[in-house]
Amino acid sequence: MSSSKPEKLPAQADADIGAVDRPLPAAVNAAGFGSDVVADALRATGIPYIALNPGASYRGLHDSLVNYLGNEKPQMLLCLHEESAVAIAHGYAKVTGKAMAAAVHSNVGLMHATMAVFNAWCDRMPMLILGATGPVDAAKRRPWIDWIHTSRDQGALIRGYSKWDDQPASPAAAREAVLRAAWIANTAPCGPTYVNLDAEMQEAKLAEPVAPADAQRLMPQVASAPDAGALKKAAELLRNAKKPVILAGRVSRDLDGWNARVALAERLNAKVVTDLKVGAAFPTHHPLHTGSPGTIAPVPEAADAIRAADVILSLDWVDVAGTFKNVGNVTAKAVQVSVDHRLHNGWSMDYQGLPTLDVLLDCEPDAAIPALLDALGPGGPRAVPAGKKELPVPAGDKLTVDHMAEHLRRAVGNRPVSLTHLSLSWNGASWPFDHPLSYLGSDGGGGVGGGPGISVGAALALKGSGRLPIAVCGDGDFLMGVTALWTATHYKIPLLFVVANNRSFFNDELHQERVARMRNRPVENRWIGQRISEPDIDLAAMARAQGAQGFGPVTAIADLIPTFEKAIAAVEAGAVAVVDVRVEPGYTAAMTAVMTRKSE
Repeated sequence: MSSSKPEKLPAQADADIGAVDRPLPAAVNAAGFGSDVVADALRATGIPYIALNPGASYRGLHDSLVNYLGNEKPQMLLCLHEESAVAIAHGYAKVTGKAMAAAVHSNVGLMHATMAVFNAWCDRMPMLILGATGPVDAAKRRPWIDWIHTSRDQGALIRGYSKWDDQPASPAAAREAVLRAAWIANTAPCGPTYVNLDAEMQEAKLAEPVAPADAQRLMPQVASAPDAGALKKAAELLRNAKKPVILAGRVSRDLDGWNARVALAERLNAKVVTDLKVGAAFPTHHPLHTGSPGTIAPVPEAADAIRAADVILSLDWVDVAGTFKNVGNVTAKAVQVSVDHRLHNGWSMDYQGLPTLDVLLDCEPDAAIPALLDALGPGGPRAVPAGKKELPVPAGDKLTVDHMAEHLRRAVGNRPVSLTHLSLSWNGASWPFDHPLSYLGSDGGGGVGGGPGISVGAALALKGSGRLPIAVCGDGDFLMGVTALWTATHYKIPLLFVVANNRSFFNDELHQERVARMRNRPVENRWIGQRISEPDIDLAAMARAQGAQGFGPVTAIADLIPTFEKAIAAVEAGAVAVVDVRVEPGYTAAMTAVMTRKSE
């Protein structure tokens, strides 16, 4: 992944977190145990934090992080669940483009974490996961507990959705494994890596010092560039295109990359389509941006542009083949810019359908776009259509997600915002994206419960940036990951949660309606086994129980702005705030149409 350049975080932001959980000085100045060597390697990667839920399988490493490294570089972030620990690392990578570390306890901790690992894998986000196992040498295992916490091939639990894993047998091998894992995780296409540490290796005294290693030379920078012939062919297609369309997909949070995409679109007078599955890729208020960002399928205006296109440029778009299938009758020549094919395997189908392409630029979009601009040759930007996009005005007197979004936008005012997560009910037309950090994308793998942890990790990376982090979560998503809030409050990571609380797993209500219609059965029964009510859950109280400030439930449109203003003030004062908004169940018309149509 190309290096991201979010606003520089002031040193004070890290210092505030660093003041939490300070250990007594241990006066340990040299590595004496296997886990000390692992800790040294982890520090050498430059990773600033390691999110974890503690466990005896890596008690040696835990001691080394505290009493050898002094709980800094990396600093431990205590989490209440392994899924939260991995999700926090995921969210941090969404902002920085770089791996954070997470530690999970033996096989049981890794099994807890698997959903969050899959999310990060599908989202192509880097992270370094450290695991551990009871002593590999059976003679060294404690009765019962070490046996049930030891697995023959622990990495197999996530091998189908991680880039690389290892179980090193010595401190020197463990150091190399940690450095290799960080290097592979951060090399595009990015993803999670896993290093499983033998408990005995961690706790054994070093027989002799481990020879020093130059960590940076073991983790060389990897740059990608387009093939010259393919680049020439792609430029020729785009230069001659009459109705080009750019599908702006997985790209970096780099501001220079953002500006280059705008320059390319204006040079080609190309319509641009974006997607809510990934982070902001193009300014949605720009006249060339077509329609609004969708989730499952392009909105009608974007679909019309794709059908009418003569050349389509995909910038690592998620599911090109599926998009063409949803749109129908696509006749354009297709140029794909992506390295994603390097990651595909036989276990996970997240690679989607095989797209029909005319040119493949085997590099990252940030590397391809400047090269394409150069290859297109002289010529100023083509005439860009004038006009200002109006934001939708919600109708009716029932509180909907559109009302919630409009009033949240009004309460925020001119503050720079980073939407760290959005609910499935969100209307992409309701909030303009004007910066690569305006929106950070979805959870990746469709794993309900990822939103809270991902948002805490993103807010950690944004701390001190001047941007207001806001997570919009559905109630089901929030409830599954709610204990991630405690980590945010404990480490003083300001963050606003707005819960679009429809008291239902509403996505599944629509699925049950679709089945009922197909079978000519009562659609009125779709709610059974889906509604989260009787009793309603007090989400604000769950926030307050973990040290956050809770507001609501908000049930009237008139109460939205005053409540949001109080919550924003709390976040700007350094707090975590949660606003429970009781919204009417429902999705956008385009989303509902996709969800309720018959299976093919």
